[in-house]
Amino acid sequence: MLHLLPLLFAPQTDFATWFKGYDACFILRETGTGKETIYNAKRVNQAFPPCSTFKIPNSLIGLETGVVKDENTLFKWDGKDKGREAWNQDHTLASAFENSVLWYYQRIARSVGPKRMQFFVDRLGYGNRDISGGIDKFWLMSSMKITARQQVDLLQSIYAGKVPFSQRSQTILRKIMVIEDKPGHYTFSGKTGSGNGPNGIDLGWFVGSIKTGGKRYVFATNITGKTAWGPEARRITKEILADLNLLR
Repeated sequence: MLHLLPLLFAPQTDFATWFKGYDACFILRETGTGKETIYNAKRVNQAFPPCSTFKIPNSLIGLETGVVKDENTLFKWDGKDKGREAWNQDHTLASAFENSVLWYYQRIARSVGPKRMQFFVDRLGYGNRDISGGIDKFWLMSSMKITARQQVDLLQSIYAGKVPFSQRSQTILRKIMVIEDKPGHYTFSGKTGSGNGPNGIDLGWFVGSIKTGGKRYVFATNITGKTAWGPEARRITKEILADLNLLR
């Protein structure tokens, strides 16, 4: 189910082999031309909870409202075990994004509050815009849903500096999203998302950007299945990008 209209990359391999054992989709767009490579076009337009990929808009909203001043804004850990060693410490916005620290972003959301959160979610046109699942959990396998195509649309706007937020907020977000920066080769950015679904069927996201050879590409990978978590979606995405000679 490899759909290419208009053609970005000729299929050198069967994309289904990357996703063996998972229900999945993948979309890659060159921002300059709008050309796309899509695996499983139907699923690309199917909505799923964003899970921790919501940290992308949540960062923008936190910055825009002043709940966090910049990437160095420190929130103190409350001393209670959060279930992951990396979460059991103080964090800045940058380190909370890198380590996907749930409590940090829940604090942002609670401080923003439902009224302002709804305003900014509507302003972004984010997914189905439904925050009814609770101000600090609506993105966690709850009321909020978004498609892979919508993820890519948002990323394209962010990297073009065209979302309705200040340029400062967008610049800080793009900075904290960087995972690997290899001058002369590529800059690789992104965010994972993971959710535990019913009957052991889990959900994994990896969304982001690769800049290489003077071109920018944005992408979204979505998988469901047993142990279909964000880090697995990220691993698969990197293998695909390497196979397409975008990570070199």
